[in-house]
Amino acid sequence: MIIVHHLENSRSQRILWMLEELGLPYVMKRYERNPQTMLAPPELKKVHPLGKSPVIEDEGQIIAETGAIVEYLVDKADGKLGAPANRAGALRYRFWLHYAEGSMMPPLLLKLVLARIPIMGKLAVKRIQPMIDVHLDYVESELSQRPWFSGNEMTAADIMMSFPLEAARSRGGLNESRPATIAWLGKVHARPAYQAGLRKGGPYAYA
Repeated sequence: MIIVHHLENSRSQRILWMLEELGLPYVMKRYERNPQTMLAPPELKKVHPLGKSPVIEDEGQIIAETGAIVEYLVDKADGKLGAPANRAGALRYRFWLHYAEGSMMPPLLLKLVLARIPIMGKLAVKRIQPMIDVHLDYVESELSQRPWFSGNEMTAADIMMSFPLEAARSRGGLNESRPATIAWLGKVHARPAYQAGLRKGGPYAYA
């Protein structure tokens, strides 16, 4: 049985959604952030030295990092939600799978951190937003061409992209001026498996 160590309002919500999509049995242990620092509690360090979420346990293995967990689950489910069969779709799948955390999340996280710094932080945020807009424009152009990131079917790449786009909707300037991206988020949030993951994961600020 897979054990998911789930931190509130975090990347780990994607793992709950993915497990529901795959129909894999799991149990969840939920952790709450420190209300002052918003950091993960020290209990997570007992699971993995980095003390971050998501982390899963399965068959005696402890697996961290969202992308690594997603790829592990695709393999465990015999390729379900994995790369499309055609080469172009497979290349898009691999790109978006890594782009989510490698390119899109860093400026969003930087904006969140800087926004908490009085005066100078607010000035710095004004320089960060144009960087985020480049990513949002790129995502919009891609989703204007196809219904899902890899092609005509939803894949794990869409699951990976959900958190940065939810964060962008909350604090990164994503709004109705990018209708294809907003429509994609609407499709994601309407999926029964996504809703099931929300019910199990508890309150989630970005849905």
